[in-house]
Amino acid sequence: MQVYPNRFNDELAKGLKPFYLLFGDEPQQKIEMIDAVRAQSKLAGFEERTTFVADADFEWSQLIEATQTLSLFASKQLIELELPTGKPGSEGSKTFTMLAEHTNDDVIVVIHGPRVGKDVQKTKWFKALDAIGVHSLCYPLEGKTLSQWINHRCTLVNLNLDNASIKRLADFCEGNLLAARQEIDKLSLLYANTPVTLDLLDKALVDQSRFNVFQLVDVILQGDKQRCVKMLLRLESEGIEPNIIIWALIREWQTLSALDQLRNTHQPIVWQKFGIWKNRQPFYQSALNRLHKGHLESIREQLQQADLLFKQTSVNKPYIKLCHLCMLFLAMPVQQYQVAE
Repeated sequence: MQVYPNRFNDELAKGLKPFYLLFGDEPQQKIEMIDAVRAQSKLAGFEERTTFVADADFEWSQLIEATQTLSLFASKQLIELELPTGKPGSEGSKTFTMLAEHTNDDVIVVIHGPRVGKDVQKTKWFKALDAIGVHSLCYPLEGKTLSQWINHRCTLVNLNLDNASIKRLADFCEGNLLAARQEIDKLSLLYANTPVTLDLLDKALVDQSRFNVFQLVDVILQGDKQRCVKMLLRLESEGIEPNIIIWALIREWQTLSALDQLRNTHQPIVWQKFGIWKNRQPFYQSALNRLHKGHLESIREQLQQADLLFKQTSVNKPYIKLCHLCMLFLAMPVQQYQVAE
């Protein structure tokens, strides 16, 4: 039976199953589900925990033996088996199928690994275990689902973030829930039971590298050339990967282009739809006042070239190229330049 990660704890509360299949490339959700099984099984008397990694040297007989032999000190046990490739191979498949046919009420087996496709989900062993157990697939969260996860996580630790702070934290940690959890835990120590505004969040995250990129974006939107250059120098000294800045600039170009299109067609701008809260709206209005269609088209062309180049080759003095790109957002008279030079 498939259960989505955000519903996993609800399913656990209904009763433990003999098998749990947890796969995906998003580690934080997977860790949380494994921890939840550990906690729930311990409450149910599964005191012993055994872990295996099914690598090239793994003997599948070890798993069979573990499911049939209990410790002198524990009557029930939890077995965790990692599949590094997501596939158990021929012998492993036979072992899983056999275990599904001979379940043991005193044993729970958690099988986890990277993301698996439909080819794995349609195999005999997967279906056999899933028929009497639970499987859950973890995918990276983004957009609304990421904000919901952050909001839920904050609730668990009595942390009260306003909408703007949730959006900023989501942008800061997109693609890395581990980092999001660490930041939330840190914020809960600093601001437990205190409403956290964007200003407070800025103070807490000011030393984080990716957050500094967002600071750079705000400076660019405001059109502050000197601060922009100083911040680029700081990011370079901290060894920030240029592709992170390219990513941020592309996102801002997409937002500005969409806002410009609304402006040109005389449609109202619903700022919240773009995740732009009141305190940052003047930044975008400032950028729109100086950037018009020709500017945005030039920025798009230059970003496409730079993005492709930075991903495919080693760029000499990349921060000079990044500075040129930032100046385009400031509507500076930067002529066509060779990004590859």
